[in-house]
Amino acid sequence: MKNKNIVVIGGGHGQSLICRSIKNIEDVNISAIVTVADDGGSTGRLRRQFHIPAMGDIRNVMIALAESESLMSELMDYRFEDPEGLEKDIQGHNLGNLILTALTQQSGSFLDAIQTIGKVLNVKGKIIPATTEVITLFAKMEDGVIVKGEANIPDISNHIQRVFYEKEVEATPEAIEAIEEADLILYGIGSIYTSILPNVIIPDIRKALKNAKAKKVYICNAMTQPGETDGYFMEDHVNALLSHGANVDAVLVACDELPIENVLNYQREGSIPVRIKYEKHEYEVIQKELLSFKNGLIRHDVDKVNEAIKELLKEV
Repeated sequence: MKNKNIVVIGGGHGQSLICRSIKNIEDVNISAIVTVADDGGSTGRLRRQFHIPAMGDIRNVMIALAESESLMSELMDYRFEDPEGLEKDIQGHNLGNLILTALTQQSGSFLDAIQTIGKVLNVKGKIIPATTEVITLFAKMEDGVIVKGEANIPDISNHIQRVFYEKEVEATPEAIEAIEEADLILYGIGSIYTSILPNVIIPDIRKALKNAKAKKVYICNAMTQPGETDGYFMEDHVNALLSHGANVDAVLVACDELPIENVLNYQREGSIPVRIKYEKHEYEVIQKELLSFKNGLIRHDVDKVNEAIKELLKEV
């Protein structure tokens, strides 16, 4: 029996958590399609200086899919201290970002640089940038204001209507092939507008998702994100995906009872639990206990997500 093909679409720490949760599932092939629209922090500085795609989310997924948490994977995530916030020279940069930049310059190929580091880390799966172009994400707010730059979008106190690129963006062939061959496609976890949708709105990826035979599952966030999904219910998250052209067959939602102390911590930061608003939906709603509550945080738990995804694999 052939291996099942899983595609994880997203970016940020949420996508890395999913990858970490599935990397040890037997008889699966993993492809992570990662956004390169990030323009903040170390990633943004290198992108502006060397005119290369953003690699911060790619670095995070590499570490998540590394066979073991080795010294090399720890070094990839090492950030040079910048106590005064001056961002001079290498201060504030991740070592992994610098290595990827050097390899990209040396080989002349962003994809080759990713594959080279992937071999060093013994990555279990394929890490595929959604595009190899240097792209800038825009958001149109409900009042018509246009915000430029992924890092700036959550800083505007307004509801997002849609995200888009000003120019036509070409997807990597590897991303299209992975979607076409997938048995299960997972969106998430993480920022819906600035991590997941930057992949989906690339025309060829949107078209491939529409035609893909795979089951497409959105793993919903447990808490709203200030500046991006304020006041959102589960249905609002899904509607954001649908309105940008994504296909959703099912939604995986955490049904854990949330400790009141943790919830209050989040409320102070403007974040509230994501609830289900309606009883009936045009897509399947799967409720599972998915969360952990260590150190006052509300996070998806690697082991619980692993079990939930193994259940999904039985159906494809």
